[in-house]
Amino acid sequence: MSADSSAEVRHFLDLDRLDAGTLRQILDLGSACKRDGAFVEEKPLAGRQLAMIFEKPSTRTRVSFEVGMRQLGGQAVILEQQGSQLGRGETVADTARVLCRYVDVIMLRTTREENLLELAENSTVPVINGLTNRTHPCQLMADVMTFEEHLGPIKDRRVAWCGDGNNMATSWIHAAVRFEFELRVATPEELQPPQAVLDWAAAHGGRIVLGNDVEAAVDGADCVVTDVWTSMGDDETESFKQRRHNLLAGYRVDERVMRIANDDAIFMHCLPAHRGEEVAAEVIDGPRSVVWDEAENRLHAQKGILLWCLT
Repeated sequence: MSADSSAEVRHFLDLDRLDAGTLRQILDLGSACKRDGAFVEEKPLAGRQLAMIFEKPSTRTRVSFEVGMRQLGGQAVILEQQGSQLGRGETVADTARVLCRYVDVIMLRTTREENLLELAENSTVPVINGLTNRTHPCQLMADVMTFEEHLGPIKDRRVAWCGDGNNMATSWIHAAVRFEFELRVATPEELQPPQAVLDWAAAHGGRIVLGNDVEAAVDGADCVVTDVWTSMGDDETESFKQRRHNLLAGYRVDERVMRIANDDAIFMHCLPAHRGEEVAAEVIDGPRSVVWDEAENRLHAQKGILLWCLT
């Protein structure tokens, strides 16, 4: 590692920051890892080090990145906020300047997008967005991979989003533009995705249909997606949760909703899920659910991201 490296640094910060060809290249790398076991014997990341910083708890992100790095020959170091100087007031910028002297790539899972951007601005090694309050691009790479494994190319297909217009909804909007599919979003009026994201999609020719009617969104959909009603970092009070429940109860994905979608439509959820809230148990545990394939594909999609960043 060198602090004065002049080589271009390949950050993976968000889908809207990368062009469609680059995202497809990353997916192809990940698919090759899964399909052929490509790169496992060659160990292209031997001697490389990944630092993972967790400001928010994780199961899938932590395990998939660590296992993926090891399968490619590298190693991973895990830093949790209270186990590092970040938890004692060291700035993100100073943390970046130190870590890039030790490691070859940094993954951050954070509450604030500003932390991710500050880390990338001050790092001479690639930075990967493991989740922010705004987006979750690693999950979307796994989701697109999963869709195409089950239903073929996602271009010109229809995906329906039901529920909160949260960080996952934003990444689905980014993906719809980059991978050229139609996204129909059904949310309560006050929980719509950020207007800036919708404006970006419109400016880039995105086929985003925004509304409040679940049935209209799901009609003719090839894939139905939802997420939890209360995300990590949200208000944990019972009054907040009850208000969310009242707003989102009509957006639950159940068998009735899935019957409106295409006969071969699949169901996706980034997990963890709350059965009986945003999704009925018979849907997430039923034959149209591909959530376990999604979870597995985090490993393969992220190996594609690591390879793109470092090779």
